[in-house]
Amino acid sequence: MDASTGPIDSEKALSEKDLGNVEVGSDSASSKDTLPIPVPEKLSRWNRTIQSLKGFEARGISRVQPSEREAPTLAALLQMAVMWYSANITLNNLAVGFLGPLLFELGFLDSALIVVFACFLGSVGPAYMAIWGPQSGNRTMVVARYFMGYWPAKLTTVLNLIIMVGYGTISFIIGGQVLSAVSGGTMSVVVGIVIIALICWAIAVFGMKPFHVYERYQSIPLTLVLFILIGSAGPHFNTSLQSVGNSATIAANRLSFFSLQLSVPLSWAGATSDFFVYYPESTSKRMVFAMTFIGLSVSFIFVNLLGVGLASGVSTNPGWDTAHTTSSGALLLAGFDGLGGFGKFCAVVVTLGLCSNAVPSLYAAALDFQVLGKVWKAIPRYIWATVAAIICLVCAVAGRDHLILIFQNFLALMGYWLAIFIMIVFEEHLIFRRNKGFDWAAYEDKTKLPIGIAALISFLVGWVGPILGMYQVWWTGPIASHIGDLGGDVGIWLGIAFTAVVFPPLRFVELRQIGR
Repeated sequence: MDASTGPIDSEKALSEKDLGNVEVGSDSASSKDTLPIPVPEKLSRWNRTIQSLKGFEARGISRVQPSEREAPTLAALLQMAVMWYSANITLNNLAVGFLGPLLFELGFLDSALIVVFACFLGSVGPAYMAIWGPQSGNRTMVVARYFMGYWPAKLTTVLNLIIMVGYGTISFIIGGQVLSAVSGGTMSVVVGIVIIALICWAIAVFGMKPFHVYERYQSIPLTLVLFILIGSAGPHFNTSLQSVGNSATIAANRLSFFSLQLSVPLSWAGATSDFFVYYPESTSKRMVFAMTFIGLSVSFIFVNLLGVGLASGVSTNPGWDTAHTTSSGALLLAGFDGLGGFGKFCAVVVTLGLCSNAVPSLYAAALDFQVLGKVWKAIPRYIWATVAAIICLVCAVAGRDHLILIFQNFLALMGYWLAIFIMIVFEEHLIFRRNKGFDWAAYEDKTKLPIGIAALISFLVGWVGPILGMYQVWWTGPIASHIGDLGGDVGIWLGIAFTAVVFPPLRFVELRQIGR
């Protein structure tokens, strides 16, 4: 059984029933969770027609009740790992591997070792956050209300929304670049971006069931094509490439590249629960953690090592150097040189694989919109998925010539706040909630959720760490500036340290004075 099949069908029935009383049927399994908004009857009929489509997920952020879930089979449990593996063996993640040799001027061995250890560590946070999906039946940013408080959780929701839209934008840009390169320039990058956007939008609108099916099967041809790329491009990898600079500069660049690599898998931490809400509460936490960790770490290490290999060859292969100056997509296509038309076909397969990364981003973004408030929640999930796709499309078209800057400035910045957020969740769970449960049904009852003063102050204080320790094009913190000759990024580590020290005493006082 696919873990989402039964619950989705039952939710559709509930949503259609409630639409008789609620003009805008957004997502709830009970009308009390939905804010009634008067709309024309024609629009209501149109909405009911869409939600009645076979395989369509009507649910948004309303909790999946325990009675709506079914015990998963072994295949459904393995699907946890398959989904995250499939979603991340993609070209946008492969392109992050380029940055070790090409941006930070690190050697092949340095870059490869950093990829392995950073991706392992970066996958821990998302795997930990994934356990709350089956436990609560709530989406990730709804779960955040139990740790951050109802109102402060809106801040993390907005930040997560930016991440999801940002990664969708990156996927659209790289997909457009590769399709343009494969066509020999007869197709513009903009047209390629539109094609990728339409495919991703169609899957994200329908929701969980077609998404899981797509992720399950598309990983097979994509993995085969990536191994073909290894066979084609591998002989040209410059494995003897050495890091550039003196020892202090190299150490600083290693640190910065490690933080960047860490940030990429970490960026899923704000969404991993979203995809497991249909699993029962009895699902083993260790199983959820292990499957998510395996899927994320294996996929990121695989494609980033491949990216490091391709980037290492730029210094010794004039054809690859020329391709790199054109775009990241052109460099990938150059890796298939010698395979003729079959190589171009492989490049297209890799490009279409980007949809498996962009679709969960659009899906999670749509849910994040609904978490912002009851009015937002009243708008159906599929409309928000459409809005998210349009935003990504516009941003991709506008930023298509600045991909390297988007990578450099966006990825690490997002890792800072997620590291701080995860530390708050971990300490609340480990210190204050170890022997106390959660009332997962009270996700919209502000009187039963934390006030969030301690979490908000800790979150803001935690940001002092990145401000002091980040090393970005537009800002170098005073601590970061003293690392190496040019600077090195320690923002994530300082953010974690500041938050870990500040949150426990503040939370203790909050519980003592307020009681929740």
